[in-house]
Amino acid sequence: MYPVVRLAKEFIRHRNAAPLSLTGEHRSTHLCWPWDIDPFLELNNGRILTLNDLGRFLLFRRIGVIGIMRQRGWVGTIAGVSVRYRRRLRMFDRYELRSRIVCWDERFVYCEQSAWARGECTSHVLLRMALTSAEGIVPTRILAEALEVDPAGPPCPDWIAAWIEADARRPWPPMQDSAPVEALAKAG
Repeated sequence: MYPVVRLAKEFIRHRNAAPLSLTGEHRSTHLCWPWDIDPFLELNNGRILTLNDLGRFLLFRRIGVIGIMRQRGWVGTIAGVSVRYRRRLRMFDRYELRSRIVCWDERFVYCEQSAWARGECTSHVLLRMALTSAEGIVPTRILAEALEVDPAGPPCPDWIAAWIEADARRPWPPMQDSAPVEALAKAG
């Protein structure tokens, strides 16, 4: 189930938080509840992605994107994600979620989020996001103009550029070619 109550609590908790620049960082504190864990008694890997929504929504509110989306009838979407898990979060562990926009290109905004507990990063998420309208993806220059920032944006870090390039080589739609499956069947 989507954490609607937790999202509402975050909006109330941060209602007086100062606005952020487009590349500012939003930090929030969360708790791993019993309904967030998996059979191994740790924060479920899929739940981490859902709980990261809490940080992104507040980040977008603080930088002014939510208001612009409402005015123009835009909605947000996730177009890609890469996750690195490094440390376990167990039931009742408290952790800090850090969210920030790193850069953007003509179509997509790249956001990173990290969870921190006991002074260590437990997970790191890179997201490719887009705003959409009835006409399709909203070019990021239009969002930048609405936010009154430079449409060129900050430079793309090498590690994000490498991910973009690697993801562009990934076949779509997936598994069109059955040759790898047939090769495995013959080998077995």
